[in-house]
Amino acid sequence: MPVSTAPSSDIASLLQSHLPDLIEFRRDLHMHPELSFQERRTAEVVAQALEAIGVKIKAGVADTGVIGYLPATEPGGEALESVALRADMDALPIEEATGLPYSSKTPGVMHACGHDGHTTILLGAARLLAQMPRPRPVTFLFQPAEEGGGGADRMCKQGALAGDEGGGIGNPVGSVYGLHGWPTIEVGRVASRPGPLLASVDDFVVDVKGVQAHGAYPHQGRDAILATAHIITAIQQIASRNVGPLESVVCSVGAINAGTANNIIPERVRFIGTVRTLTPEVKAAARKRFFEIVENTAKAFGCTAHIDWHDSYPVTHNDPRATARFFDLARDAFGPDRVDHVQNPTMGGEDFSYYGHHVPACFFLLGLKPKGAESFPTLHQPDFDFNDDALAVGIEMMVRLATGKA
Repeated sequence: MPVSTAPSSDIASLLQSHLPDLIEFRRDLHMHPELSFQERRTAEVVAQALEAIGVKIKAGVADTGVIGYLPATEPGGEALESVALRADMDALPIEEATGLPYSSKTPGVMHACGHDGHTTILLGAARLLAQMPRPRPVTFLFQPAEEGGGGADRMCKQGALAGDEGGGIGNPVGSVYGLHGWPTIEVGRVASRPGPLLASVDDFVVDVKGVQAHGAYPHQGRDAILATAHIITAIQQIASRNVGPLESVVCSVGAINAGTANNIIPERVRFIGTVRTLTPEVKAAARKRFFEIVENTAKAFGCTAHIDWHDSYPVTHNDPRATARFFDLARDAFGPDRVDHVQNPTMGGEDFSYYGHHVPACFFLLGLKPKGAESFPTLHQPDFDFNDDALAVGIEMMVRLATGKA
């Protein structure tokens, strides 16, 4: 069983003294959302808050990222690798519809994925840890651009995990933990699993080219819209006919753009989307079949197709030992009845995955759904708002991951 360096009563007491201010901090972030690599105000207020409690910082990592560092306070800890805790800071291009008094003040941008909550939790953990004994150093990763920008990859490439000598700060990082608020899990609970937790992400842009014609004389052209309709239908066979029924793959089209008038068959159609998989084998097979289906279906309609394929986030794969440590510390903190084992991976993607390519990593889910509620607005919806009642559990879990021994 794990032993924390601070009793639960001490953590709870510290938490209660900070929570009112942290809730206000979170709501301020919610009012001032910023898109990927534009998180300048967010980075500034985070840096100021860290410096105010004596945390050494390095700003401007991956453009708008902030790294904080607290050294160990216990004998022998100064020579140990750091434990890193991560939060993402960016918002989404969504018009908010919550009607809350602290709704977004930026038209068309809102914190619809809860990164305002993640950032606040990490700041709260830093506040507590600054007042507690620390058996080893702690690194705080306030990261930009999770929402498609790959901010974690840039943080890693610029040495955020490498310590003073590699472009970061303090001792090199030996393990890293991160969380995501989860609307289908009840508040007060945490959950994770070893191995794959979230899917890899591949994105595509397809340009289908035909021959433009009058809408009354389709035989004089090559209908790129008709070809695209068949292509979009056909790529669904990747999941239904090209991958084993016990394997996982998602192929989704998110936007289609074509045409200028109701009586013109346009020359070009563009559609964009994403493919999600959980293993390298399925990822490779899905990509191969996607190209074959798109190019040959277009050809069958007398058109051509150009595919711009972008390999994005890898699978978020939890290290078994780091995940076992998470479970031990979580059960000790909250009791086994509030700690869940995620049975199956989710097909969402996360750029936290990049950290796991460098050091042992564990990503976990933090319950947001109010107790007794049948449902809760989900991620990326305009009526979503992070549940402030989840802040305390998230902060305590982060503190225990930084200080606990398993």
